[in-house]
Formats: sequence, structure tokens, C-alpha cells
Amino acid sequence: MTRLKDLDLDKYIRAIPDFPKAGILFRDITPLLANSIAFRETIMRMADPFRGQNIDALVAAEARGFIFAAPLALELNASFIPVRKPGKLPYERHSFSYDLEYGQDTLEIHKDAVSKGQNVLIIDDLLATGGTVEACCKLVESCGATVAGCAFCIELIGLAGRERLSQYPMHSVLTY
Repeated sequence: MTRLKDLDLDKYIRAIPDFPKAGILFRDITPLLANSIAFRETIMRMADPFRGQNIDALVAAEARGFIFAAPLALELNASFIPVRKPGKLPYERHSFSYDLEYGQDTLEIHKDAVSKGQNVLIIDDLLATGGTVEACCKLVESCGATVAGCAFCIELIGLAGRERLSQYPMHSVLTY
């Protein structure tokens, strides 16, 4: 497959001021997703640091993480494991609750989704404060697997997500 390593992916991210509330600059990924060439190159760039590292599975929380994790799992020849909100997974589950700025949230994973000794890559569209990704890491570790790293399409620097997840290798395609 032809790579476009000098393709400026930043031009496919739309900045929307004051969404969802005043003072927030929202990074909209829909133009990137709408362009198959830019989306494909993003997946390739997310995969690059983890090629050859024996990644067994990719884990992502619903819903935007799924968009990147499924094609990335195919690119790395690994399985894709969904992490969901409570009540969405039908089998035995591990749960992890965590604090948000405005309350608390819970995520779940099937108990048999990953197993001891597996290398798991955690994927999300965006790294901000790191709470959701940290919850995914804890869920993977509760299954006995190893978090091999975390990869993001976008990282918002200055929100302490990287510091929160500093014990894991991390890669972000774009930073703002």
C-alpha cells in the first residue's frame, strides 16, 4: 500500500470554538473520517510504533475509540475487544468506575476478552485527561493481560492525560 507520510492530517481536523460549551475548542474528526486517504494514513501512523511488538489485541471504549481500533486491529493482525458502558455486554464482566469532572462513569469488559500474558494496545480517538483510557488499562490488567501501549489520533496537551498514563508507552498522531 502506498504511504503518504508527508500528508498533512491536521488539515482534516476541524476546530469548532465554543462546542459543546463556551470556552471549549472542539476537535472534529469527521472530515478526517470522510476522506478515505487521510483516514487510511492515520491508521497506518497509529500502527507504526507498534509494528513487530506482538500485539495480541486492541481495546477501545465506545464509541469513537471503536472507529480507530477496528481498522487498526486489522492492520496489526490482532483482535479487537470492545469496552462498553454498563448493561451493554451480555457475558460475565469486569467493571471499573472512575471519576469525571462532572461525576463518575463505569466501563466494562468481558472477563474472557483477553487473557494472562497477552499484549494489549489501548486505542482512543482523543487523549485529554486520560480517565477513560486509564479505566481501559485497569480493565485489561484485571484480566491478567499487559498493556503494551496506548495510541491516539489526537492528543490535547496541557490536560495532563500523558502524565496520568506515563507508565505506558504512548503515541499520538496529532497534538494540539
